[in-house]
Amino acid sequence: MKQDDGRPTLQVQLIEGMGGLPAIWAGFFHTMETTSGEKTILDKIVDARRASVSHRKRVLPDVALKFAAKKNAAPCDFAAALSRPGYNVIAELKKGSPSRGIIRADYAPAKIAPQLEAAGAAALSVLTEEEFFFGSLGDLKAVKKKVQIPILRKDFIFDPWQVWETRAAGADAFLLIVAILEDDALRELLELGRMLGMEPLIEVHSPEELRRALGAGARIIGVNNRDLRDFRVSLDTSLALVDAIPEECVAVSESGLHSHEDMSRLRDAGFDAFLIGEHLMKNADPAAALGELIGTDSPSAAGGSR
Repeated sequence: MKQDDGRPTLQVQLIEGMGGLPAIWAGFFHTMETTSGEKTILDKIVDARRASVSHRKRVLPDVALKFAAKKNAAPCDFAAALSRPGYNVIAELKKGSPSRGIIRADYAPAKIAPQLEAAGAAALSVLTEEEFFFGSLGDLKAVKKKVQIPILRKDFIFDPWQVWETRAAGADAFLLIVAILEDDALRELLELGRMLGMEPLIEVHSPEELRRALGAGARIIGVNNRDLRDFRVSLDTSLALVDAIPEECVAVSESGLHSHEDMSRLRDAGFDAFLIGEHLMKNADPAAALGELIGTDSPSAAGGSR
């Protein structure tokens, strides 16, 4: 594994596949608008998510979530799963996205998850946003019953209530996106997750965001290869940041990985793990697609050094 405060641009992300998701939280997040002042699709997603969270908080108080969370078994060690020798893939389960629509019409996460585990996935990521990504916490709970490997919750995490909700649902980790969280909120959510035994995946896109993530104490750093300005994907984003990720951190490359060669290049550069979603979900046989990505390298092959 391996070894500047500014605000994010207005083009906050619509990230997919093993990239992160957009989120906004009251004064902590930055409003996205078109030049004409009209709301973007991201604004609409965020508004819907905030309304959903607000409603769920009224229906399900903190005390109920805390009771359920404490009844669950201890979380799996997400960081350890991503630190094994070889190609550690976080295989993402999702039905669709706003930009791609329905990716997998026959989406059955509880059926696909054990197949991905058997094919060599180090961990799973489950989309739980309902309206635009067609997911649910029910999907995550169903997957949790079928696998032994760690499960990352992929959603808009911007409120401590959601972290308790995540643990109550049985997730082992969750995503936090530096681009849309102020330092205080990032640190608060990270520390709460850690208190509950869940080490979050902290997503960055730039040297400044990486600096902020490390300042907050992040231990698992995800570099999203999707450019926030034009949504183009380039592995050069990961390659440009990998040397600045400390040796003691777990480095994860997200988005735009389509081949064994892509992963080999990134592993040789120093990445410990890879988050891959759309490439698997659009394949008729996701487990076979994962096997092709992992390739024929021995599982005991050493990862890249930083």
